[in-house]
Amino acid sequence: MNDYAIFSGPEFDPNEYANTILAGETYSDTRKPGAGRVPAAEPLAKEDISVAISKLTFGIDDVSKEIKNVVTVHHEDLLAQAASAGDLSGSLTSVRAGLDDLDQSLDKLRGKIRAPYHTLQSNVARLRKLQQASDVLRRTSRFVVLARRLQAQMEDMDTADEPTTPMAPSPLIAASLSQDGGNDKERSIAKAALSIAELVALLDGPDAVDTQKKAPSDDPDNAAGAIPLRSVNAVAAHVSFVEDARAKVTAEMQMMVISGLSTLNQSLLASSLQTAYNLRVLPELVQNLIADLSQTVEDRIRSAFDISKLSKDALSKDAAGSAMPMYKSRVRTEPTNMTAPQWTAALWSRLEGMVEEMADACIKVYTLEKVLIMKRDMATQVVFLDEAMKLLENKPSAMFWAFLGRSLDKHSRDSAKGSAFLQQTLSAGYPRLLRLFHEFFAKIAVHTDTVYIHTHQSPETIVVLRSLANFEALYLARSSNKFNEAIGQAFSGGSRAPPGSSEGANVARTVSNELDSARFDPLLVKSVAKSAMTSLDMMLSRADGITARDRAAVVLVGPTATSQQISNGQLASFLYQCWLRLNQLGEEHSEGVMSILKPCIQNVHETYKRLMEPMETAVRRELGAIIAKLHRIDLKNADPMAGMAGASVYMKELAEKLSFIKAEILTKYNMGDAGRLWVLDIVKFVIRTFVLHVSIAKPLGESGKLQLTSDMTELEFALSAFLVENPQSKRGGNLDSVGEEYRVLRAMRHLLFLENSQLASQQHTLGVPPLIVLHHILVRSPIPLPHSLHGWQEAEYVRWVDEHSEVEAWTLVESGVSHWEKVENADEAAGEYVQLAQRVLLDAQKSS
Repeated sequence: MNDYAIFSGPEFDPNEYANTILAGETYSDTRKPGAGRVPAAEPLAKEDISVAISKLTFGIDDVSKEIKNVVTVHHEDLLAQAASAGDLSGSLTSVRAGLDDLDQSLDKLRGKIRAPYHTLQSNVARLRKLQQASDVLRRTSRFVVLARRLQAQMEDMDTADEPTTPMAPSPLIAASLSQDGGNDKERSIAKAALSIAELVALLDGPDAVDTQKKAPSDDPDNAAGAIPLRSVNAVAAHVSFVEDARAKVTAEMQMMVISGLSTLNQSLLASSLQTAYNLRVLPELVQNLIADLSQTVEDRIRSAFDISKLSKDALSKDAAGSAMPMYKSRVRTEPTNMTAPQWTAALWSRLEGMVEEMADACIKVYTLEKVLIMKRDMATQVVFLDEAMKLLENKPSAMFWAFLGRSLDKHSRDSAKGSAFLQQTLSAGYPRLLRLFHEFFAKIAVHTDTVYIHTHQSPETIVVLRSLANFEALYLARSSNKFNEAIGQAFSGGSRAPPGSSEGANVARTVSNELDSARFDPLLVKSVAKSAMTSLDMMLSRADGITARDRAAVVLVGPTATSQQISNGQLASFLYQCWLRLNQLGEEHSEGVMSILKPCIQNVHETYKRLMEPMETAVRRELGAIIAKLHRIDLKNADPMAGMAGASVYMKELAEKLSFIKAEILTKYNMGDAGRLWVLDIVKFVIRTFVLHVSIAKPLGESGKLQLTSDMTELEFALSAFLVENPQSKRGGNLDSVGEEYRVLRAMRHLLFLENSQLASQQHTLGVPPLIVLHHILVRSPIPLPHSLHGWQEAEYVRWVDEHSEVEAWTLVESGVSHWEKVENADEAAGEYVQLAQRVLLDAQKSS
């Protein structure tokens, strides 16, 4: 089969093969990929033509033999297939006949449908044209009727403008006629606007209004049906009249809007807005009005902050006030020292005019918004504000406030950057500028819902005031500089010359003055308070840095106060005077301001108390140690004449120490009432401590009682001199002002000389605390005192009693007595003292 492989290929070309053989080349079909190729060992290469023909002849004969063999082998099958082909030919003939019948039926059916369709199509086209003609006629008829109505309405408008009374009426009648005439004219304009809107809709097509709101249709029938009336001759004659009437009504409407806003006539404004709604231009009208008012305000703001115009105003006023002709130089951008007052006056005059115009525009916007909210169309019940919001991004008032804030912020900031005069004048005079805006808020509050008071501020007012934040920041910086200057001046001497009471009063006065300057504005005064709080915190840190904390600051050796004590005394006076005046600000300012200052004022007071605490502790410790020397005296076997000789050594030392504290320590603290309270507290402490030490002085004899009485007298003299405020006074202080402690000291003399049986009587021990009576009973008895029982020193016990309550002290004494009863077998004398102590304890517990 390989010999015939080349002939069995699907792409075998006999002509190509013959040409190849004639050319003596090897045939290979390479026209298409995948075609059969003769192997390289093909024996047909460069064969003679005769040889090739003989091979082909042999091949043909061989193929013929093969075909005969196949036919011979399969002749029965071939005959059967031939018979089947004959039968199939008959069937195909019948099928062709049926198809011909079907074609004829389709032709008949097509003829029955096509003709009625074409007829119906022509009738529909005719109907559409009739409908279009009918619509045009209907709209033309409606247009003519509306045009005639519009003519009558325009005549009514013209007659409303003309006077109807030949004689001059009275003022009341004239006002009534004017009002009625105005109302008639407004109604005529509104009706004419409604007629004009419908006429315009008819001119532009029956669906002119709807096509503005909906997407255009792709239906060619609808597109062809919209025939404008302008192409109708009967209508075209009225088009110019309609356009003139529309222009006139629009002009009248605009005049009514302007007049209504100028006079704040809500009735006239409502009529003009109704006219705009009828003309279908209400959203555009409101948008334009808001834009015009905003632009007017922006132009006024720009003009107010324009330094070149300000210079011209200042020069013109200066020239008008001077009789001498002046040389006209070029326009200056900054004033000189001579012209600064004229520039300042011109600036504030322009700002006042700006604020007035802002108020007028704001009132107009709110009046317009009120009318839009209240007014609605009687036919459709559409609220005018909802109709206007189709183009507006927000309510008219909100848009105006936002625009006003942006304009103020932009022009004030730009002008301040370009002019040092504006920046300095408006920052220094920021309270005056703020007062102008207060007048602005007060003026518009009657017509708007904006509120700006100490308890509440409307968001709109906050938006406007934030636009002045640049000047407010500069003003607060100036206030902060004043605070820092006052504090810096107070601490200029450092630790060697610390601030005193006058510097503290000066710092507090500076804070008070700045708060009073900003008191009229609830937001500004809070900002100033925050600035003051920051400066006061810095002051406290500086005061803490120069506070002396070494031993020399609290030692009371004498004979004079140390430099550390003098420094701390001046610093304490500084903090006290500053705190005292700052604490009085609560009577002048609101709770909101004081809530900002209270933590700082409290910090000043706490710093003052921390500075005073070491000295107070040192004074108590020193005086208590001197009084404790009482127990070194033998009060049992003392010389009977000792009391006649004078006070004890410890009492003389106590008097000298009190004199030293009075002259050298307390005089360094200029604290007014606080200083007097400190003196009184020291006196009470000395009396209380002395009485406690006297009550536990054991053993105690009659001569010791006389000595203690003499010491008490000396103590009274010393304390009386200690209480004297004026060193030049020859009279002592009034010890009765000490109160309960002094009465106890006086009663202590009487207690020392009572009989044992009288110690439990409240009548005889009146004015003496139960604890002192218990101590004296134990001193007379063999029962040990509480401190002896617990192994304490007398000073430790007195300190313990001072730190604990009376009930705890009674319990301690009671436990000591009970312990004595259990441990010792008391004799009759000791039993008497136990009973006395128990009776005193029982009475004390009943009365407590």
